[in-house]
Amino acid sequence: MELSVSFLKEGSYKEHIKNINNSNADYVHYDVMDGKFVKNKNLSIKQLQDYINMSIKKNDVHLMVKDPSKYIEALSLYDVHNITIHKEIKNFDQMIEKIKSYGHRVGVSLNPDTNIEEIYPYLDKIDLVLIMSVIPGKSGQKFIESSLDKVRKLKEEIKKRNLHTLIEIDGGINEENIYSLNDVDIIVSATYLLNNLDEIDKIKSAFN
Repeated sequence: MELSVSFLKEGSYKEHIKNINNSNADYVHYDVMDGKFVKNKNLSIKQLQDYINMSIKKNDVHLMVKDPSKYIEALSLYDVHNITIHKEIKNFDQMIEKIKSYGHRVGVSLNPDTNIEEIYPYLDKIDLVLIMSVIPGKSGQKFIESSLDKVRKLKEEIKKRNLHTLIEIDGGINEENIYSLNDVDIIVSATYLLNNLDEIDKIKSAFN
């Protein structure tokens, strides 16, 4: 299990990345919003590139955008481990191939109201599935408990087909629910992990 530390509008991006760099977290997680796919907007392409250059961790980019094409192109030469797009966008299939063409790992995210079965036909074409356990676009929401059913079903499907697709989850994760995520490969959290960067090893050890 790996931990991916996220942040939205909490303080300074540069300060957070510096703190994550000095921790034992595995990833820096970037939530990129265009004001179209979700209501909020943040991170210009230039800012995203600058922050990725600051990171010494693996970079985990979640594109909550209507058309991710220009973002994928802009990140093509950068040290990005995962680029995740949404199943709900129109040009979804083409964007999978575009990400692959640049050699990045492909992630696909599902909104809470999207059935997990919709991703099954793509599991052998992608590297990870990001299950949103809150409505995407803003922090501070409560964890949606039905997300655990999605994780369980997805894990069963991956095992049944002997695939190596990773499961990632993001949203509303805190000390009350993080230890129920045994079937998850990558846990994304903002406030909880940012406030407990010195406890990263302790959190990870609980899953061993």
